[in-house]
Amino acid sequence: MDGDARRPRGVHVRKGSSYWVAMVHRVSGIALALFLPLHFWALSAALELDAFLDWARQPLVKLAEWGIVVALAAHLAGGLRVLALEFLPWHDWQKALAAAAAAVTVGVGLAVALAL
Repeated sequence: MDGDARRPRGVHVRKGSSYWVAMVHRVSGIALALFLPLHFWALSAALELDAFLDWARQPLVKLAEWGIVVALAAHLAGGLRVLALEFLPWHDWQKALAAAAAAVTVGVGLAVALAL
């Protein structure tokens, strides 16, 4: 048996910038699905406003809120990229769309971090 016979068959995936943008889009979607119910529960508990505001001032909570905003921005930018690839005829711009999605995510993340 030669060395080529042991090579796995299937689709070869190139891991370029578009691959990583797609992975961030999927991971941010999972993060949103896990975090948003907890976030809504915390907001529903805000009836005792003073206790909630004290809790929300903790650094870990602020970090989590920043993370959810970055995940939302990443998911939105990645989703817009996917929509553009599906419905617009400029498939050659895929790397530019990936860079734009990353730039939107970083920009929103920095803006929120500076506002904290």
